[in-house]
Amino acid sequence: MGSRRDVARAAGVSVRTVSNVVNGYAHVAEATRARVLQAIADLDYRPSELARSLKRGRSGLIGLVLPELDTPYFAELTRAFVEEGASRGLTVVIDQTDGDLERERYLIDRTEYGSLFDALVISPLALTPAHLDAISDDRPLVFLGENPFPRFDHVMIDNRLASRQAVRHLFESGRRRIAAIGTKGTDHGSSSQRLAGYHDALRDAGLGESESIVEHVDRFRRADGAAAMARLLDRPDPPDAVFCFSDPLALGALRTLATRGVRVPHDVAVVGFDDIEDGAFSTPSLTTISPDKRFIARTALGLVERKLSGTAESAALVIAPHALILRESSAPSRP
Repeated sequence: MGSRRDVARAAGVSVRTVSNVVNGYAHVAEATRARVLQAIADLDYRPSELARSLKRGRSGLIGLVLPELDTPYFAELTRAFVEEGASRGLTVVIDQTDGDLERERYLIDRTEYGSLFDALVISPLALTPAHLDAISDDRPLVFLGENPFPRFDHVMIDNRLASRQAVRHLFESGRRRIAAIGTKGTDHGSSSQRLAGYHDALRDAGLGESESIVEHVDRFRRADGAAAMARLLDRPDPPDAVFCFSDPLALGALRTLATRGVRVPHDVAVVGFDDIEDGAFSTPSLTTISPDKRFIARTALGLVERKLSGTAESAALVIAPHALILRESSAPSRP
């Protein structure tokens, strides 16, 4: 494998001209550029990415910090980030916090200009704006999720509106006793927003909060959804529909309904949230809210690039689109 000096000698140009070609500078004559590129190919020359990044003051590494990596939604979101990053010449490096405050603060504290990562995209669970009081506004941070961080770029979905639409669909399909399965969450977290959307839909249907049926779970896992569904079926007045705060909860609920001999959607309709791949292939297939994961990744990385370029005049709040995907688990109970 040749060096940059070898390429210059073979192409009959200076080392600086080779550097200009490697770095994509436009003021190189096309004939000269062609000779240099041919020499690079002949000598199998590979530019040192480390040296180039040091010269630019950038590593090309973007940190993506998520609460959990083994949940399907975050796994699919990670793929979107990795692919979008690659299309921009960025390498996305993943870390997990389990929603631990000290871990979230530690990773943010390490994100400074000149650090290993050029920027950090983080979906925090425990972190609050007060924890960032000492952090400068120009820190290269982009937040995901529903907790507000007004001084920094933020990409989120409207969980409240999406949940309201999901539950409204169940009412419109003929259901009247609609339960919810999810965690209590914080004042601004996704769980509390989804619960608020559920209650909004009840009010839209002329029902009060006292008529809600909510089963709280500790985590958004299949086992939690299965256990919660069993508790709902054991009620003297079981629901005829269930809105689950995540697809894994919904898939667990479907399992319990199947083992109890309850027909879906004839006896109980089920709607999830996240549109993970498993839901499209379950039996029955799962109606769900589909956040645009690709949009989230593309937008967050675009905000990263804007921040690093110094063109960001103020923090941006971007609401990602979502859609209600209708499948077999929520077909109308009557014409």
